[in-house]
Amino acid sequence: MIAGTIIKGVGGQYTVDTPERQYTCNARGLFRKLKVTPIVGDRVMINLAEDGVTGTLMEIMPRDNALRRPRVANVDQVAIVVAAAQPKPHFAMLDRYLIQAEYEGIEASICINKTDLDGHVPEEVRKIYEPAGYPVFAVSTTGGEGIDTFGEFLTGKTTVLAGPSGVGKSSIINCLKKGAVQTIATGAVSERIGRGKHTTRHTEFFPLAFGGYAIDTPGFSSLEPPDIPKPERAVLFKEFRPFLGQCKYRDCMHWSEQDCEVKAQVGAAIDPRRYAEYLEWIRS
Repeated sequence: MIAGTIIKGVGGQYTVDTPERQYTCNARGLFRKLKVTPIVGDRVMINLAEDGVTGTLMEIMPRDNALRRPRVANVDQVAIVVAAAQPKPHFAMLDRYLIQAEYEGIEASICINKTDLDGHVPEEVRKIYEPAGYPVFAVSTTGGEGIDTFGEFLTGKTTVLAGPSGVGKSSIINCLKKGAVQTIATGAVSERIGRGKHTTRHTEFFPLAFGGYAIDTPGFSSLEPPDIPKPERAVLFKEFRPFLGQCKYRDCMHWSEQDCEVKAQVGAAIDPRRYAEYLEWIRS
């Protein structure tokens, strides 16, 4: 048997990447009987057919993790992609993507694309999110600025590129992927609604030029934060964590209570806009 990684799954057929080449495989019938569904990112063992180009998925190796949305396995990190303009950045949505990454236990960073359209946005984003502990990268797929630096950060890791449609996730991967002969479809931003048009139809891994994979995911324009008890939500804001447990009340919600260390840090270690997003979430 040969070891590989599922990089694409459409209509019950799976593309498996191995050190030698890629193979098109079907899953063995036993998976259906056991109600096990292979997903993109799974490390698998395959048996080759006589034609040498197709095969059968025989075994799924234990997963390090598995995201629910998008449905992918064995992810090292997520890069939240926003655009400096067209569409303009939506900070509340960015926060919700970061909350989702924290909930899934996946390291997150932020990539600002289209910096050739507005060079001021990266500094605004850095001011808010770098003190919170999130690396911020500024790139332009049009002029190529920042692409190499971002690529170095992704090297050797499996990275989900998440974010709304139209921000340029596919364009970024086209700049970074190994043997970029066939490009991923990209789309423009709708002038009527100011949002991106969906171009990616399924989740797919793309081998990167310097090693590792980038995962292009279908874009979506909203993201609901995870449904978890309100007293447990503060921990999903990374910059709150050093101050949790230092409040007067053990069950402090960091809202209306007195002697709250989290509230005391707003405007210092905690950005007021991030704190406002936290309040919006726990009041919902």
